[in-house]
Amino acid sequence: MSRLRGAAWVLPTSLFLAVLLGLVPLHEALQPLRPYWLALVLAYWVIETPSRVGLGLAFCCGVVADLAYGGLLGEQALRLVIMAFILQRFRARLRFFPLSQQALAIGALLVNDRIVDAAIHLALGEPALPWHYWWAPLLGLLLWPPLFLLLDALRLGRRD
Repeated sequence: MSRLRGAAWVLPTSLFLAVLLGLVPLHEALQPLRPYWLALVLAYWVIETPSRVGLGLAFCCGVVADLAYGGLLGEQALRLVIMAFILQRFRARLRFFPLSQQALAIGALLVNDRIVDAAIHLALGEPALPWHYWWAPLLGLLLWPPLFLLLDALRLGRRD
C-alpha cells in the first residue's frame, strides 16, 4: 500500500500531461491524426484504479479539456463520461485481457468516441468530419501498449 501512496503524483501529472499533449501544435495535415491522449490516460486509470477514478473525474477532466481546447463546453466531458462508463462496466474482463486484446478494446472505444463526436457535430449542424479523422483511433490503438506499460511502471514504482 505504501508503494501506491508514494506514486500519488502520477495520476494528476499524467492527466495534466495528457491535456498538454492535446494542445501541442501539429501541422494541419497531421491534426486529424492526433490521438485522444486524455481518453487513453483516463482509460488506464479507470481500468487500474477504479476506486480513485470514475465518472466524476472523467467529467471534470472533460470540462478542463473543453476549456483548454476551446471547444463546445461539455462535449469532451460527455465523450469521456461515456468512455469511462463503458470501461467501468467491462473493467473486470478488460483488466485480465492480454495487452494486445486490451489495445483492440481501447481502439473500439476510441472509434465509439469518434462516433459520439460525429453525432454531436451532426446535431449542431456542423459539416461532416473528413474521412482521415477516423484514423486517430488506430493510432490510439497502437499507442495503448507502450502507454499502459509506462503508466504501470510509474504507478507501481518499477525501475526496468
